[in-house]
Amino acid sequence: MGKAGRVACIFTPYVLTIASLICIIFVGLGCTKSSSNTLNNLYFMRINLQNITSEGSETVTEIENLLEEYGITDVSAQNVSDVLSKLQDDSTLADFYQIGLWGYCDGDISNNKTNVTECSKPKSEFYFDPFSVWGLDSSDIKDELPSGYNKVMKIYKAVSKWMFIAYLVAFIATIVEIVLGFFAICSRWGSCVTTIFALLAFLFTAAASITSTVLFSIFKSSLGTTLKAYGISLSMGKNIFAATWLAVAFSLAALIFWTFSVCCCSGRSPYGDRNNNATRGVTAEKAPYTYEPLGAGQVPYGHQQPTSYPPPAAHGGQYPMTNTNQRSNAYEPFRHS
Repeated sequence: MGKAGRVACIFTPYVLTIASLICIIFVGLGCTKSSSNTLNNLYFMRINLQNITSEGSETVTEIENLLEEYGITDVSAQNVSDVLSKLQDDSTLADFYQIGLWGYCDGDISNNKTNVTECSKPKSEFYFDPFSVWGLDSSDIKDELPSGYNKVMKIYKAVSKWMFIAYLVAFIATIVEIVLGFFAICSRWGSCVTTIFALLAFLFTAAASITSTVLFSIFKSSLGTTLKAYGISLSMGKNIFAATWLAVAFSLAALIFWTFSVCCCSGRSPYGDRNNNATRGVTAEKAPYTYEPLGAGQVPYGHQQPTSYPPPAAHGGQYPMTNTNQRSNAYEPFRHS
């Protein structure tokens, strides 16, 4: 397979790698621009506070049993009610908050339609601290929080930091993979190096996607049911999770095809180079019923080897009718192969 075949072999994983990069970029652009409806629909989780109330729809006993079911033993229903009562009185709260990779956005809800009004400034290793976002750090509201709140926030901060780093490494590795893809056209060594970065990009893309999915799924399952009784609803964004898992699928497919390009699709021509140096030996097989001239010492079948006699002296040491300029095999007999 020549250069044209090599280019065709590299084209598929190259396109898949670009598709994976585009999906990762969409994940990173979520919740970064309030004026873009497309980017506003890219969020990991939305916290809806429109119908917040301090009086839960369930009894105190039911709420406490629900908290114990999820292992939250140092929180009482009264603690939750007191905290939400102070939040309800805060007029600066937005109707909803959306959490992205670099920051968050907030806005209002009217006629069941969300309208993003503001997005935070992008920040590396971002994590959503509700009391910091709502400006309640200096308030005595934290006195109502359980003792395990700080521990939970530390875990959430550490996991969010790892998730951000994983997405960043996946983004950089994918770009390097695209750059090295040019060199993969020239040789299998280029494909080998590209495959290494393709593996790195796939591992970190998958790790980031798994972390984000598990993290916000736990939040929704553990806190969503409890807070729903107080008019707070949690929902996970479908678009951003579709983008991140599409990035994983494209990255995996690209890795498979890059690996295939290492083993196959050589860029060398089997017919030789410009100096006519063939890379593969071509042997011509003789077809049946062909004729070839007899070599030295060969005679037709059924004939005896003639005896060698010296030329007669009368002709000056030469046989008559002999032309020395004629081809040596002009009248040579042929044999059947």
